Amino acid sequence: MTALRTNTPARLTFRRWRILPALSSLALRGAALCCALLLLFCPCPAQAQGASIPGFWDPKRRIEKPDLSQIRAIRFLTEDDYPPFHFIGPDGQLTGFEIDLARAICSQINVPCTVQARRWDTLQDTLARGQADAIIAALRVTPALRERFAFTASYIRTPARFLTRQNAALSGVSVTDLKARRIAVAAGSAHEAYLRAYFPEARPLPVRDDRAALAAVTEAEADAAFIDGIGAAIWLNGEAGRACCRFIGGPFVDSAAFGEGAGIAVRRDNPRLTQALDWALARVAAEGTYAALYLKYFPVGFY
Repeated sequence: MTALRTNTPARLTFRRWRILPALSSLALRGAALCCALLLLFCPCPAQAQGASIPGFWDPKRRIEKPDLSQIRAIRFLTEDDYPPFHFIGPDGQLTGFEIDLARAICSQINVPCTVQARRWDTLQDTLARGQADAIIAALRVTPALRERFAFTASYIRTPARFLTRQNAALSGVSVTDLKARRIAVAAGSAHEAYLRAYFPEARPLPVRDDRAALAAVTEAEADAAFIDGIGAAIWLNGEAGRACCRFIGGPFVDSAAFGEGAGIAVRRDNPRLTQALDWALARVAAEGTYAALYLKYFPVGFY
């Protein structure tokens, strides 16, 4: 995988995350866009019923409502070419999981909001200059970014998942289940390090990237792949993925290995907005809106 430039912010999932392999060939991005557009107008209830909803907020914890009186409007930044998180729909309008989530947040706070698409490499500087209030763009939280911005609690994380063929005899992912099994994994990735550390009797099959890992499983060169869960879920929702493969076991969400996930970035001098966004996110989850959005855009589910 091509290393990121040091001045490039890290996106949550497979396309711009240094430790994850790249799945973003033109063909896959086109397939992902087609899939996302289909989900908007032709949901798949059978698949949705089988998806597990990730829980990032403790339902027993009551977050005190902050003072919202000074928040008049929220200007969100995102970009427009990363389906199903954010993309241009068939009507020419910006849409996607994060766009709907931003609007749900503003509804909770009861203020108008705008969501403006900018080029990915301009997002941080635009926020820092005060030309926007927050970034909601699958931006992975890192120690370096925490020094520059405040972040809400994570609203999505990229788990690692095992994936195998539909007709494979493999039924679990315990150390015993994977003993002597050939597991395709991106060479040099966090996934390979995790596989070797926690499944020492498996037989890692290092490959170029996640796309190569999927090909190894499809062509029966490997018994399973251990890869990025979001990219795998998008692929499984496509025709080739549904015909071939399925998730097995997991998810694996070790933050030390796979990161904290994505949060909404806010300038550090605006703690009132950070508190308001955290409160609104918890309310969106408690009222079931988050679950509905997750199933709308990720019907296969990656958890």
